[in-house]
Amino acid sequence: MPSPSTPRRSAPRRGRDRQAEVLHPAPGRARFTQDAPRVAVVGGGIAGLAAATGLAERGARVTLYERENTLGGRLAGWPTELADGSSVTMSRGFHAFFRQYYNLRGLLRRAHTGLDMLTAVPDYPLQHSGGLYDSFAKVPRTPPWSAVGFAALSPTFGWRDMAQMDPRAALPLLDVRVPEVYDQLDSVSAHDFLAGIRFPEAAHHLAFEVFSRSFFADPRELSAAELVLMFHIYFLGSSEGLLFDVPDEPFSQALWEPLSAYLEAHHVKMRLATFVDTVAPDPAGGYRITAGGQEEHVDATVLALDTPGLQAVVASSPHLADATWRDRVSRLRTAPPFLVSRLWLDRPVRADRAGFLGTSGYASLDNVSVLDRWEGEAARWAARTGGSVVELHAYAVDPGAERAAEQERLLAQLYRVYPETRDARIVDARHEWRADCPLFPVGGYEDRPAVRTGDPTLVMAGDLVRTDLPVALMERAATSGFLAANALLEHWGVRGQVLWTVPRSGRSRLMRLLAGLAS
Repeated sequence: MPSPSTPRRSAPRRGRDRQAEVLHPAPGRARFTQDAPRVAVVGGGIAGLAAATGLAERGARVTLYERENTLGGRLAGWPTELADGSSVTMSRGFHAFFRQYYNLRGLLRRAHTGLDMLTAVPDYPLQHSGGLYDSFAKVPRTPPWSAVGFAALSPTFGWRDMAQMDPRAALPLLDVRVPEVYDQLDSVSAHDFLAGIRFPEAAHHLAFEVFSRSFFADPRELSAAELVLMFHIYFLGSSEGLLFDVPDEPFSQALWEPLSAYLEAHHVKMRLATFVDTVAPDPAGGYRITAGGQEEHVDATVLALDTPGLQAVVASSPHLADATWRDRVSRLRTAPPFLVSRLWLDRPVRADRAGFLGTSGYASLDNVSVLDRWEGEAARWAARTGGSVVELHAYAVDPGAERAAEQERLLAQLYRVYPETRDARIVDARHEWRADCPLFPVGGYEDRPAVRTGDPTLVMAGDLVRTDLPVALMERAATSGFLAANALLEHWGVRGQVLWTVPRSGRSRLMRLLAGLAS
C-alpha cells in the first residue's frame, strides 16, 4: 500500500468529520483466486482481528492463534459466578468507543452494519477532589470552538489563571502534525510540557492528566508527543467531539462472538487457548509456526501481540527478521500495573450519578463506572436484585503496592466520590491486576517497531506499533491490524482495505498561523 504519509481527502461518509482523511491502498486485483497464501495471525485482540479480517475478505487462508480461550485481547470477557449464584461476565474493564475510531468501527460493522450494539454515553464528566466538576455535554464539537467552549465553561480556567499561562508554550497544541510532532516533542515528558504552559493546577490535573493516564502511565514518564497527539485526536483535530459510545452487552457477547462468526464464514481457522511457541523462518520460504504441540507452515505471519507476548515469541524465535529489529522489540516497555475492581452492590447508587466519571485527586482512583446504566447484563442483575454494578479503575499503580491494601484504598475513594455506596453491602467483587499495556516513554518513538519489518512477509500490529498516523489506543490497534494486512496484500498484488483517520495537521488556518509563532 502507499505510505501512510500520502493520504488524500475524500468526501466523508454521512456522519463523519468533513475533514477526515482517507488512505487508499496500493492498486491491485480484488482478491486471491487459486493462489491464496496461508497466513498466521498471532494474537486475537483488536489488531489481530483486524488483520485477519482484511486478509480473509480477500481470500487468504488465515489461521488465527490466541493464547486465551476467548477473543478480544484486552477487551476479552469471561464467565464467572457470583456469591448469589448469578452467572455474569467479567472483563478488564470499561473502554470508550469514540466516534473518531473510524477503522475500529469499520471492523465492528462487519458483524453489526448499523453498530446497533453501541449506545451513547450522554456525558463524560470529570470530578476533582477539591470540588471542581467539568462536563463535555455542552462543549461544541467543532474546533476551535471546542477548546474555546471548554475553557469558557470549565471552572478550572479562571481569568486570573488564564493570565498566568504561557500562550507561546501552548502553541504546539494548535497545529499538531503527524509524525512531525514526535520530532518536536518526543524528548519532553507530558508533565514538563504542561508545566511549561503553566496551565491552572486544577485544569492540569482535571483535564490533561486524565488524558495522559489513559495511557496507564505517570505523566513524568509519558512522551509529551503522545499527550499532544491525544489532544489533537479528541479535541482540536477532530469535530467528532469527546463524547463516546459503549457496548450494550459485555464485550464477548456484543462484539467478539458476532465477529468470530463472520471470520469463520470467511474460512478463518480459530485456534483458541493455543500459545505460539516459535515462529521460525523456513529456508524454502515462509514460516513454521509451532503452537500447541503442532507445526504449521505458512507463507506469511502477522505478529499482533501485547508487549510481553511479543517479546516471548521473539526471544524463542532467534532468526526472525534481523538483529536490529529483535533488539527494538526487546527494548519495548510496559506501563505500570493497573487495577480494575468490579463490585456488585446490594443497593443502587444515586439515580443522578453519571454512567462514567473521570476523577482526579482521589489517591489512585482514576474513574468510576456504573455499568447498569448501559450494559444489559449488569442492568438485568441490578433490576433483579435492586442493586448496582460499579467498576473502579486505578492506573499506573506503584509496582510494589500491596494488592489487598490497594483494593481497600480504591474502595475508600469510591465512598468519597459516591458516599451512598458506603452503606451498601458488597454481594461480590472481582479484582483484575494487569501490567501488559505499552509504555510510550520520553524519547522512545524512533526506537518503536513499525508495521513493516525487514521481511515483507513478516508484519506487526497492535497499539504498541508505530504507525505515523493520528491514532491511539483501540483505534491504533485496529488501524495497525489493517495496515499489516494491507502490507502483505500489496506484496502479493492484491488491493487492501481503505482506511480513515482524523486530519494529520491542524484543521484551522488561523490555528496553523498561530502555531507558527512557536517555531
